[in-house]
Amino acid sequence: MIMLTILEVGNLGGLVAMIIGIILIVAFMISLFITIFVKLIYESKDGRKFSKSQFWQTMLICLVICGLISGIICGGM
Repeated sequence: MIMLTILEVGNLGGLVAMIIGIILIVAFMISLFITIFVKLIYESKDGRKFSKSQFWQTMLICLVICGLISGIICGGM
């Protein structure tokens, strides 16, 4: 018996797109939570200010790490 992937079964492209969308939304929310947590810790010491560019750099780094983790999990490494 030949093993079929989800896309080969037919008409499940929407399901695959929905799964990818859910993974992206969850990764964005986790990254946002981590970035806000880092911002709160950074600003609690000596009255330092967390700039907008630092916020987006932290957010991007968290998104990359979440992407790598989800790639390892979904890739079955």
